[in-house]
Amino acid sequence: MDLHELLHILEHALTDSLKAVPFLFLAYLLMEAAERYQSAKMEKAISGLGKAGPLVGAALGCIPQCGFSASASNLYAAGLVSRGTLLAVFLATSDEALPILLGVSTGRGMILPLLLAKVVIGIVAGYAVDFAMHRWGRPRELFDLCEDCGCEEEGAGILKPALWHTGHILLYIFLLNLGLGLAVHLLGEEVLGAILLKDSFLQPFVAALVGLIPNCAVSVLLTQLYLAGTVSFGALLAGLCSGAGLGVAVLIKMNRSKRENGQIVLTLYLIAALCGLAVQLLF
Repeated sequence: MDLHELLHILEHALTDSLKAVPFLFLAYLLMEAAERYQSAKMEKAISGLGKAGPLVGAALGCIPQCGFSASASNLYAAGLVSRGTLLAVFLATSDEALPILLGVSTGRGMILPLLLAKVVIGIVAGYAVDFAMHRWGRPRELFDLCEDCGCEEEGAGILKPALWHTGHILLYIFLLNLGLGLAVHLLGEEVLGAILLKDSFLQPFVAALVGLIPNCAVSVLLTQLYLAGTVSFGALLAGLCSGAGLGVAVLIKMNRSKRENGQIVLTLYLIAALCGLAVQLLF
């Protein structure tokens, strides 16, 4: 790897990380406001968005960006959105895959089916999970975002802590993006294509596993492999459904319960893989 390639990877890592800043900052402002000014009306309005949580989450998640999934993870960690809403956002999240498909004539016809499939999967799965959690799960509780870091000072308001947390998680995301960018560059598309089991019915399971890698470059890679004929549409759907951008990384970083994190990631993977397999077998 020469200096030019390294600088290119650094540039992409920084660009991908900065895209998430507005979403992260708004999320932390909401979280700080909920902590500082805990009113019953505010918590009720934000927490899961009521019964519309998975519907709104899936609709917002399909917008071509990967920052909203990171915001949803922060809000879930703070107890402000439901698990079903979080999974709806993750499953529907769209990023660089759509511009790539739009730029290729053979891929444009797949954009609408892909978006519709991801949104429908997100909505159905989100409501199913929320229904299960309502019946069998315990309600989540708000936690003090600044309890561990001590960034909150008397009279500091909500702006300073929100900026501090945004900068803190931004550094974490940048380092993660940089490491994953180097890994993808060193492995190369040919090796990853072989790993993805071309022409195998198991391909959606492998693609969904690859999609869990928390980096927008993974969705780019899967889309390019689909356009090259290496992966099926079902496998592409599986990989893009599990590919929640930075959401999974932020969830693991911010949510205190490792058990919850494992359950959410496993649920995300299984839904993505099984839906991708169903599409591959039916179409």
